[in-house]
Amino acid sequence: MAVVTASLVKELRERTGLGMMECKKALQEADADIELAIDNLRKSGQAKAAKKAGNIAAEGAIILAADGNTAIALEVNCQTDFVARDASFTAFANKVAGIALAARETNAEKIAALAFDGMSVEEARVLLVQKLGENIQVRRAEIVEGAALATYVHGLKIGVIVAFNKADDEISKQVAMHVAASNPLVINAEDIPAEVLAKEQEIAAAKAAESGKPANIVEKMVEGTLKKFKGEVSLTEQAFVIDPDQKVGAVLAKAGLTVTRFIRLEVGEGIEKKEVDFAAEVAATQAAAAAAK
Repeated sequence: MAVVTASLVKELRERTGLGMMECKKALQEADADIELAIDNLRKSGQAKAAKKAGNIAAEGAIILAADGNTAIALEVNCQTDFVARDASFTAFANKVAGIALAARETNAEKIAALAFDGMSVEEARVLLVQKLGENIQVRRAEIVEGAALATYVHGLKIGVIVAFNKADDEISKQVAMHVAASNPLVINAEDIPAEVLAKEQEIAAAKAAESGKPANIVEKMVEGTLKKFKGEVSLTEQAFVIDPDQKVGAVLAKAGLTVTRFIRLEVGEGIEKKEVDFAAEVAATQAAAAAAK
């Protein structure tokens, strides 16, 4: 059997990011053949990743990367906030964001096939699952292009990219922060999808009808509710978080700015988190133990 040297272990650790003992064991099993060891680790990592794939991954990070007038927002998920703060996790997420941006790719399946340090993004993900012991997924990405861009990340949990007609570093950054805080649905009220307005009108009409007031009053109540809704979800109609006495639209107009597009991604949006009932969990464990006796 070939000798597994410290330098071989070090090289394998650098190439895979795995722990020293795991790398040493892999090299011993591969008779000090580092390429075979890497291949074996990938195979075992795929098995572990497959087992972890059923675990809900609703934590993670939103990573932003920019290249001139193009920027990407990428969401990478894991199971716990602890792993989301791990240096290996954030390094992986940042690298994938850069790779996806360079390829101008937003499809998660296609991102998985992109090259990543001599392997694919998917193979790198599998190794990271093996190292960190959690389900890790590259969930989604969006790319924004514009004459001028402003980006803002809030604690790696919310990522915003706003495209403008021209550059204005101060106001554009403030607007990006506003989007993160206020979560508008559209730029202008007229951009609200007809089906969204119809649903809001239906809800407002049902609530107003419960008041028992005359039809003309009910109609005005519905109109008022819809007007308020439009103001709440339209970026230009919202009160500016930096100066609530002004609407965002007025701030933009004063600076000669126009928002041409924005995106806002938040970690775990739309993912149903598992609610843990610890009392029920303990009771189930005790029942299982009693049944086994």
